[in-house]
Amino acid sequence: MSQKPKPSHGLAACPGCAEPLDSGDRFCGACGYDLSAVPAAGEGPDRPTVAIGTPVNWPDAPPREPGSLSTMTQHPGDLPGTDSGGHELPADGATPAAPATGPVATGPVATGDFELAAPDPRAAVRVDDPVPAPASVPVPEAVPAPASVPVPEAVTGAAHGAGLCVACRAGRVDADGYCENCGHAQPRERDHMEREFGGVAAVSDRGLRHHRNEDAFAVSATTLPDGSPATLAVVCDGVSSATRPDEASAAAAEAAGAALCAALPRGTHPQQAMHEAIVAASEAVNSLAEKAADGEPQRNAPACTIVGSVVADGLLVVGWVGDSRAYWVPDDRTAPAARLTEDDSWAAQMVAAGLMNEAEAYADERAHAITGWLGADAYELDPHTVAFKPDRSGVVVVCTDGLWNYAEGPADMARVVPADAADHPLHGARVLVGHALDGGGHDNITVALVPFAVPPQGAGSA
Repeated sequence: MSQKPKPSHGLAACPGCAEPLDSGDRFCGACGYDLSAVPAAGEGPDRPTVAIGTPVNWPDAPPREPGSLSTMTQHPGDLPGTDSGGHELPADGATPAAPATGPVATGPVATGDFELAAPDPRAAVRVDDPVPAPASVPVPEAVPAPASVPVPEAVTGAAHGAGLCVACRAGRVDADGYCENCGHAQPRERDHMEREFGGVAAVSDRGLRHHRNEDAFAVSATTLPDGSPATLAVVCDGVSSATRPDEASAAAAEAAGAALCAALPRGTHPQQAMHEAIVAASEAVNSLAEKAADGEPQRNAPACTIVGSVVADGLLVVGWVGDSRAYWVPDDRTAPAARLTEDDSWAAQMVAAGLMNEAEAYADERAHAITGWLGADAYELDPHTVAFKPDRSGVVVVCTDGLWNYAEGPADMARVVPADAADHPLHGARVLVGHALDGGGHDNITVALVPFAVPPQGAGSA
């Protein structure tokens, strides 16, 4: 944390171009940004994702039976499924659990032998380069080639060095991103991204308070060995207190998306594929770290969170590290929604230890300090994965905290997801980003919508 005094307007750098500011500035000298339009310091909950400092002395959690889980992945009555070890979760309200360490079981989870009831409600809460197309993913010759899948549409947004100025609509934009006619700084390509492909869609926006977008996503569709479809979405949130968080999120999203597109057509179980994708994402982020003089990875290395979802063969699989989340919202809104992930964060630790309730914990200024992330200086890599088999159709909302800060509880999220989101996922993602912007847009906002349709009677694995 910087100890330098902040200027009176509360900004050390221009929100438009990141140029350093003086305390008396009313406008940015580089791009002309009107600083009077920026909310005063302390106005609104601007709480970006940050990694928690070390060492951490966590209070002891309530005692659990030997072998029980240390990370709760569902709440009582939520969609029953399997934990990270591939074991069926209890459906009677008992606290589920996952081993604190150790890899995910390589064998498939049970399929076809149980029906999951709908979850009970809980009382509450542009990448610089386009996302890689599945065609670029290497696949063994014997596997149905995702290379035949059409390349997704290009990410929208203004690119530097091409096109007309968005301000005067007359001048050309130079390679530095400024209009040659009026000098206006142009929006960066990563400020706003949209993509829809294979029935899944995502939207990412810089928000209203940050000078750059440190989120990234990957969405795609492929096929399983039997020819049945599979859709996937990965969302990553750069850790703002780390170096080059935008590069970390982009690398993680690209690596995880490519790993899933390669593993699913080979017949890898979706839950195992998700685990392997998170490991691949972690390795990609680790590779960004520069070496210190002693040869060890740098402190405060590039870092990000990750959350992903795969819908395949009647299963809904979710995996994550950090505080980015996934929600289940059924098409039938008379049925309850559910949160499918449990944050790796200070707030979640306080709730798990019984020291605070959820409302108190997430109201604390330390709530968004994360205890798990991808990066060379992470304590350890502990991917969480769960698999569900819903008994009705719906949509999975995969998002960063830039969205869920404005719709924290499952019921809150269900209220802002459009009723036709499963049929029009891109429109639904735009609506959700708009909801966060209307709420203040204090952080980068990224959301992907993955529709889930109940297989026809008699379909699916035997």
